Amino acid sequence: MPLNGETRTLELQSSPDSLSVVERMIDEVRSKYNVSEDIFGNMLVAITEAVTNAIYHGNHSDPRKKVLVTFSHNDHLIVCTITDEGTGFDFYNLPDPTAPENIEKECGRGIFLMKHLTDQLIFSDNGRVVELNFKLTN
Repeated sequence: MPLNGETRTLELQSSPDSLSVVERMIDEVRSKYNVSEDIFGNMLVAITEAVTNAIYHGNHSDPRKKVLVTFSHNDHLIVCTITDEGTGFDFYNLPDPTAPENIEKECGRGIFLMKHLTDQLIFSDNGRVVELNFKLTN
């Protein structure tokens, strides 16, 4: 969703090293737009989780595939959109990570965390695109 404010896009390799680039960008966004510590913490966890999913689950760590990360801003909202080059997934039918049979699994909590740390989470293009919205005001 384009906003009336500034937009910045990063094109990343499908590599774990790309996460440090995203973390630096989130820190720059925090500083530039005076994002509160609470919102910054939510952004850091949710966005890095989304990029991790794009690298590992979407692009299967294929170095030929890219992950696009776009940050948009206005006075009230920061939107981060992450796009991978994978085949997508069924985001409507995910196992519940809080179910007893899933509690001890090492993975499967990322989308759950993203839903709870954002003000709005939207999947599109068969799950290849995720939009994370963070309100800057109440």
